[in-house]
Amino acid sequence: MSKESGKAFDYKLFKRLMQHTKPYKLVFYGVAVAAILLSAFSVGRQLLLKETVDNYILHKDNEGLLIFIGLMGLTLLMEVVSQFSFIYYANWLGQSIIRDVRIKLFKQMMRFKMKYFDNSSVGILVTRAVSDMERIAEIFSQGFFVIVADLLKMTVVAVVMLVVSWKLSLIVFAILPAILYATRLFQKAMKVAFIEVRAQVSNLNSFVQERITGMKILQIFNREDIEYEKFSRINKKHERAWVKTVWYNSIFFAVVELLSSVTVGLIAWYGGLQALIPGSGFEIGTIIMFIQMSQMLFRPLRQIADKFNTLQMGMVAAARVFKILDTDSFIEDKGTQSAEHVKGDIAFKNVHFSYVEDEEVLHGISFEAKAGETIAIVGATGAGKSTIINLLSRFYEINSGEIAVDGVNINKYSLSSLRGSVAVVLQDVFLFADTILNNITLKNPDITEEAVVEAAKQIGIHDFFMSLPDGYHYNVKERGAMLSSGQRQLIAFLRAYVSNPSILILDEATSSVDSYSEQLIQQATDKITEGRTSIVIAHRLATVKKASRILVMEAGNIVEEGTHKELLKKEDGHYKNLYEVQFMAEEQTV
Repeated sequence: MSKESGKAFDYKLFKRLMQHTKPYKLVFYGVAVAAILLSAFSVGRQLLLKETVDNYILHKDNEGLLIFIGLMGLTLLMEVVSQFSFIYYANWLGQSIIRDVRIKLFKQMMRFKMKYFDNSSVGILVTRAVSDMERIAEIFSQGFFVIVADLLKMTVVAVVMLVVSWKLSLIVFAILPAILYATRLFQKAMKVAFIEVRAQVSNLNSFVQERITGMKILQIFNREDIEYEKFSRINKKHERAWVKTVWYNSIFFAVVELLSSVTVGLIAWYGGLQALIPGSGFEIGTIIMFIQMSQMLFRPLRQIADKFNTLQMGMVAAARVFKILDTDSFIEDKGTQSAEHVKGDIAFKNVHFSYVEDEEVLHGISFEAKAGETIAIVGATGAGKSTIINLLSRFYEINSGEIAVDGVNINKYSLSSLRGSVAVVLQDVFLFADTILNNITLKNPDITEEAVVEAAKQIGIHDFFMSLPDGYHYNVKERGAMLSSGQRQLIAFLRAYVSNPSILILDEATSSVDSYSEQLIQQATDKITEGRTSIVIAHRLATVKKASRILVMEAGNIVEEGTHKELLKKEDGHYKNLYEVQFMAEEQTV
């Protein structure tokens, strides 16, 4: 889009946008008919005014005057009806189209790889889905149709003027090229200005969204003044971008108003002189009509320029939205087999992976987990433990090697069935601004409230939920702000449990968790891992000891593997060192 910033109009982009009107053809054509009728009635009213002045007012024909005033009233009424239909259905069409495009956009973003979101600003994506969509709607409600209607009206006006008086028409048309030239310059300048406006709006949205989300961190580290200064600079750029558009508007409308007034003066001067000459054919009604119709010719030009701004803003927004719609950032889903009833045998075979090209995170990882086993993964931060979690659910694609479930490459399973058979409890639990029940079921109609209550009782956290106001219907607010980290994790445990997965992946971190929640989490861990294949990033000694096998990771490699007792026997082993640093103190306090 930046390469075309100097173009006043992008026809290919507009054509693609217009394809979304196909489901609403009847309304589209109805708006077009309303625009034609609006032009006809507007010009017809001026012709009736001319006839009324020349033939009835000047000749003092009261009876004829009443008839023509009635006709003018009827014409005005039809003009109002046409204008109402035009405005209402043009807006209806715009809202219907952006509803369809917004749904398509959201569906597209739901299918993107995690890598796409790793590299994208949430604030910018929100801007695309919300404010940019409104700009697209304005293409239809205030841009394209209004421009077409005004051009049609101008054409009809020009033809009628030529038919009535070519001499007075020449006066009007002599000024017209200057206005058209000013309009063209204005359109090009505004194209560039509005691209800058949309860029600054995105930057502002992104900055504000991130700072509001991270407000606690800003206040903890006393960053308010620094972030305020950053915001002021970004806001200043946003202001400058908008002021530039105001500057262009101020110049353009002043020039057009001046030229319009000069035209009226010339019509009154020349037409008045001619009217004084007997037999010249110039009449007062004709002069009045030309003054009115010259404004009807010039006023749409001012509006067209203004609406072209709206059209350009919409086109810039459409280009940004279509860029996301055209983004091919999907996990390939060509699998045909169902993973719905897998036993849970897992095998990683020489798996290599990197988040960033040429910066490998996993260096040939290989291990197996039999159905029903619990595999604990331990290691220092950055060793690659969480990466294994991401790869098993195919949130990212591996560089080489193979990951198999029940002996079948996970690429051969359909993505939905694979993820449906794997439940993940992450260390950073995300909760929606909704009830506890809806956060557990995620509004899955197949999971009833009775099933949730029974599952909560089985893993020992029913009493905790009932201790909250409204119990399972307690609203946790945005991101679960009303709950502690331990309480949020208990909800995540139950969310995984009620989905009845064949494979469970668990990051059981308990930092900042009170002793009561710690005990509940341990009970929940024991229950939900019972009888199913589990891969646990272990932070508790109890989980490590109970694991069928422990994988010790360091710098993207599995450096040791075995049971708790086996690994402790290795002198100066990685696990033994980790145990002495991390787990021994925990064991002594138990």
